[in-house]
Order: sequence, then structure tokens, then C-alpha cells
Amino acid sequence: MAKIHVVLIEDHDLTRMGLRTALQQQDSIELIGEAANGNDGLRLLTQLQPDIAIVDIGLPDIDGIELTRQFRQFQSETEGVKTKILILTMHDDELEVLSAFAAGADSYCIKNIHIQQLLEAIKTTAEGQSWIDPAIAEIVLQQVRQGNLGVNQQETVSIKALTKEEGEIIQAFPLTERELAVLELIVGGYSNNKIAEKLHIGLGTVKTHVRNILDKLAVSDRTEAAVRALRAGLVK
Repeated sequence: MAKIHVVLIEDHDLTRMGLRTALQQQDSIELIGEAANGNDGLRLLTQLQPDIAIVDIGLPDIDGIELTRQFRQFQSETEGVKTKILILTMHDDELEVLSAFAAGADSYCIKNIHIQQLLEAIKTTAEGQSWIDPAIAEIVLQQVRQGNLGVNQQETVSIKALTKEEGEIIQAFPLTERELAVLELIVGGYSNNKIAEKLHIGLGTVKTHVRNILDKLAVSDRTEAAVRALRAGLVK
């Protein structure tokens, strides 16, 4: 199996050293570069185009949100760049979380996350799914439930009702009772491992259910599935 190529962008030396050591001990991960500030990190990402960029939100020059925004612009103008961005945040500050979400980050972790959870987040993100720390997921989904998803300090965008086409898709491909149970836990911010524990089923079975849910809802990741589920009233 091919290794997951990772770039680490973190300004705190001890944190970066600790993450570097942990990542280098994983057979499935190859750390191919690291940077201590946003500008150097952005240059590294455009040059190396890794599978995953782990980005600290509190960088000293351009922060992780602006780095994400600029890199997404680069991606939109450059064919074939498939780097996923995993944001690390020190606190579950609502404005920062929503701004990172709006900038285009794929996954979100609180910095005090256990290394095994971080590895799960990396692997999940590399597979094309979002991994959202439960504390962060609650902030994002609360905004969805209220009908607003923050973009920045001055602007919000409405989470509108389903379009006719989206509604027809859900009616044409209804979720099973078990898939609805898995979807409810996805909305609650649970990882695949936690869903397996909660429902007393195997991890492989959970992944199959998640894949079926994404296919039936015609979405590309768990975050989109959670938003669509709330908009459709599939979960509360």
C-alpha cells in the first residue's frame, strides 16, 4: 500500500518535533516536509503537493486559515493537485472554526488530540472523508441547525432547504435503518472507530455504511453528508 505523504506546518518547535517523531514512526505515513510559518508552508505545499497538509491555525505570519484559502486558490488554478488540509487548532473558538471551515479545510483537530486519533484523522482525510473533532463538529453543526454557516466576521451564508433534485435523490435512494443510525453518529462528530464501538459492529462494516451513505446522498465527504442530513430532516 502506498504511503500517505504528509507536510507539517507548525510554528511551535516542541510541538513540531513531537509530531515529526510520531509521524516518522508510522509505516503508512511519510513526512516529506515541514515548515515553521505560513509563507514557507505555502511554498512547500505548492512545490511538494503532498497527500495531506497538517496546518496549525495560529501561524506567526499568515495564519492557517489564510494559508488554506491561498492554497485552495492555487489548487483551483492547477490541474491534478489533490492535497487535503487538516487544520490543528489550540481551542474550539467558534469564529476560527467556522472561518477555517469556510476557507476550505478538509478536517479539523484540537491540538490536544491523542496521537492515535490524529493518525486516524490523517488516514480518514487521505481516503477523501472529513474528520472533525467532536468539539469542533458541535460548533459547525450548531450553525447548520440555526441556518447559518460562518464565513468570516462580516458575512454568513444561509444553509438553504434541499433543492428539488436533492430531494428526489434522497427519495430514490432511501437510507436503511442502520445507515440512518450511522448517519446520526456522523452528525454527532463520531469517528468510524467510535461508531463501530457505539453500534457494536466491525470497522469494515462502518466504512461500508459510510460509503453507501455518501453515495445515496450524492455527497463527497462526511461534512456534506451531515449538512444534507440536517437540511433534509433525516436527523435532528
